[in-house]
Amino acid sequence: MGITTIIIIAFAFSAVCGFIMIPQILNYCEKKNLYDIPNSRKIHNNAIPRLGGITFLPSMMLTLLLAVSVHSFLSDQHITLSMWTTMFVISLIMIYAIGIIDDLIGLGARTKFTVQILAACLMPISKLYINNFYGLFGIYEIPFWIGAPLTVFIIVFITNAINLIDGIDGLAASLSLIALGGFLICFMREGVWTYGILIAGLMGVLIPYLYFNIWGEESKNRKIFMGDSGSLTLGFILGFLFVKFTMDNPYVMPFRKDSLLLSYTLLIVPCFDVVRVVFKRLRERKPIFQADKNHIHHKLLRAGCNQRQALITILLLALSFVLLNNILDYFLPTTFIVLIDVIVYIAFHLVINSFIRDGKPRED
Repeated sequence: MGITTIIIIAFAFSAVCGFIMIPQILNYCEKKNLYDIPNSRKIHNNAIPRLGGITFLPSMMLTLLLAVSVHSFLSDQHITLSMWTTMFVISLIMIYAIGIIDDLIGLGARTKFTVQILAACLMPISKLYINNFYGLFGIYEIPFWIGAPLTVFIIVFITNAINLIDGIDGLAASLSLIALGGFLICFMREGVWTYGILIAGLMGVLIPYLYFNIWGEESKNRKIFMGDSGSLTLGFILGFLFVKFTMDNPYVMPFRKDSLLLSYTLLIVPCFDVVRVVFKRLRERKPIFQADKNHIHHKLLRAGCNQRQALITILLLALSFVLLNNILDYFLPTTFIVLIDVIVYIAFHLVINSFIRDGKPRED
């Protein structure tokens, strides 16, 4: 059995797990009255179950264990766990647990932030850290004492970027699906099949989640949100994959000058959105951690889009960056590509702004 076949089976098995588990979670939430209650910061108007993300980690890990075991049995290869893989699992469980606790009883931002930092610190402790900028801003190899804190910052940043963009139906999951698909291609191209299976397992469970999140009927208790257990888990895994693929390690993958560019490209929209919102809050002298409705999906809604239109627009923007950067990579150095991305993103928001009048959709 080829590795491609195993990847496909892993994806399908995880999807089946999701279709089995999510209805059970919906029934449990209805029985225990566990709902995401609407408030001034949220788009939805009705109470919706928010424990969909609980399915992500179990489905992914069960799929990974099954697929790796089958592959090892058929190929007669022994399974070995590196130090950073062990640390990744421990840190992921920490993030997953803090997300579940927050969904069930609520936690302060400081507590969640502290746990995220502690979990991210396990990566450089296990010698997994960003050690090369591949020419971005003229920087190449960087020492551990710079790469380690940078790695922690990037993982925490990406984790929160996915969490904060989870504002309308399907957005965080769909953007994550695009990024995961890109990382799947990258890792499989380099022959790192274990991470390919892990990614396929996570992608698989996102399919049933998106089905219930976007098309589930509220009246029949078939609609669900991922909650922090889902968004934090997705964000942390994407942060880990970013560092894993970016790190220059000849014992794992051959050197690729575009490793950083490819990883960054897959996460442009959620990461740029956080940067823009933070700058806006600083400019208006507001606390940078104060929640508001200035994210990209909020702006599209104010510009007259409905949730489905806003979702499609943002996904097309993310895919456009992937296409653009892959083309530009043949002609320009990474620094110029990043500058072009910034200009394109600013232009996109200027277009959105032209449709907004006093925070309300235009009439024409």
